[in-house]
Amino acid sequence: MADILKKIGNLVAEGDEDEVVKAVHEALNQGIAPLTVLTDGAGKGMDFISEQYNAGEAFLPELVLAGDAMTAVMKIVFESMDAKTAAETKEGTIVIGQAKGYVHDIGKNICSALLAVNGFEVHDLGTDVPVKKFIEEAEAVNADFVMMSTLLTTSLPYLSDTLQYIKDTGHRDKWYFCVGGGPVTPEFAEKIGTNGWSRTAFDCVEMCKKLVKEHKPSDGAFVCVDSEA
Repeated sequence: MADILKKIGNLVAEGDEDEVVKAVHEALNQGIAPLTVLTDGAGKGMDFISEQYNAGEAFLPELVLAGDAMTAVMKIVFESMDAKTAAETKEGTIVIGQAKGYVHDIGKNICSALLAVNGFEVHDLGTDVPVKKFIEEAEAVNADFVMMSTLLTTSLPYLSDTLQYIKDTGHRDKWYFCVGGGPVTPEFAEKIGTNGWSRTAFDCVEMCKKLVKEHKPSDGAFVCVDSEA
């Protein structure tokens, strides 16, 4: 069992999506529990590449490839779990996307992958997302979080517009609203009334877990996670 789990971890770290899918099916066919495949196999590989990235020994393209491989593993694992186990494993449901006017998504994709590997159900709307689309999707999937990011200062007003629309439609006490991206400062995020801000994708995972564990959307809490502070 240890050999196949180590192989899965290595393939995730290498970003080899096709081969890791084969290895995951092999592990499941051997009778290894889906959650074990995730935590003791794929998760170890993601931890390794994350540590390498933080140490400057791996770079963004490698992290993105590993994230894609991890997402493929997550899909198989959750499809293999029974409904009860999957529900117990899930940390929460997130709707995420880039603010209207911004069309690049590499940072968001990393966030989505890391959130998924950490047990969140992620609904990624992509780039250049209109305000109303966030609300429509959050209602449709019974979300816990609405998350937006941008690297353009010209898109910043859409963050506050989305939060205002959430308030206007009566959902402010239902969803955590969190933001991020280069020009989005923690001061801006707190000023417009969001629930959270994080500097990196890894910080984003910690922020979401902290909100779920310690706060409700209705209590007005603001959680700031900055690993570089």
